[in-house]
Amino acid sequence: MATPRQRIDLSKIKTIPLNVRKCKVSVDDFARTAKKGESFKSFYDSLPRILAAQNLKSLVDAIVTAHKHGKMVILMMGAHVIKCGLSPLVIDLMRRGVIKAVALNGAGIIHDTEIAMIGRTSEDVGEGILNGSFGMAKETASFINEAINSGFSKGLGIGEALGANIVKSKLPHRGLSILANGFELDVPVTAHVAIGTDIIHQHPSANGEAIGEGSLLDFRNFIYSVSKLEGGVAINFGSAVILPEVFLKALTVARNLDFKVKVFTTANFDMISQYRPYQNILSRPTSMGGKGYNIIGHHEIMFPILYRSIIENI
Repeated sequence: MATPRQRIDLSKIKTIPLNVRKCKVSVDDFARTAKKGESFKSFYDSLPRILAAQNLKSLVDAIVTAHKHGKMVILMMGAHVIKCGLSPLVIDLMRRGVIKAVALNGAGIIHDTEIAMIGRTSEDVGEGILNGSFGMAKETASFINEAINSGFSKGLGIGEALGANIVKSKLPHRGLSILANGFELDVPVTAHVAIGTDIIHQHPSANGEAIGEGSLLDFRNFIYSVSKLEGGVAINFGSAVILPEVFLKALTVARNLDFKVKVFTTANFDMISQYRPYQNILSRPTSMGGKGYNIIGHHEIMFPILYRSIIENI
């Protein structure tokens, strides 16, 4: 005959009053309903103060505070931000004095320049790779490589050299160029290039010495911006590898040179969470007292929301 199983006696469980228990969610934090036709500010204020919505609000507060006190706000961005049609918003924040430095990868300068040249960009890679025509647009490579080569002879970084050439050449859509606006507004736009990753490297006009030196000069320019980051904000939008790595190295150089860069805010926006942005943007840089926010979503939705949230609060 089987013996009864031993069971815990729950009659002596110790309980606590619900109203003294700590709770992470309150009705005070709930979303608010809206009326048709209300302003974006009303929408922003109606967001719940919970999880990513609260992170967004905390980031916006940090950007607004940095702007009011003249602190550094850096935008690091992958090329997809440009391909999603968001350059006008980036440029407007540069003009308003909110964004004080921009860092692009190699693809970013290509899409930015093509927009300035013909108002269109982003070729069909799948189609072009079949017959070897991918990346072979003559004018793109000639214009960018010539600017890099000329800048090399003058001791200029890639961002400044290319921005100046877009302005000088009076390209028809230069008003939508982050590089050109950076040059005209005296907002540093730096380019951080890995050899072989960009279509302009496929062309005979590519000069490895010029590309390398130009990107190195931009790295040093970027370090200067990072050295001013105390009390400011650094945002990475859509760069999974290059810019998180560049940012971490720039930060360690600034600290090595005894610049006070300890307490600042960082944010990473992307469509998925990835290792390097988490470690090199959010975690390691802010371990001395800063704060990092990871916000997931499509660029073409999240950047306009961030943009409107900023301008409604400054």
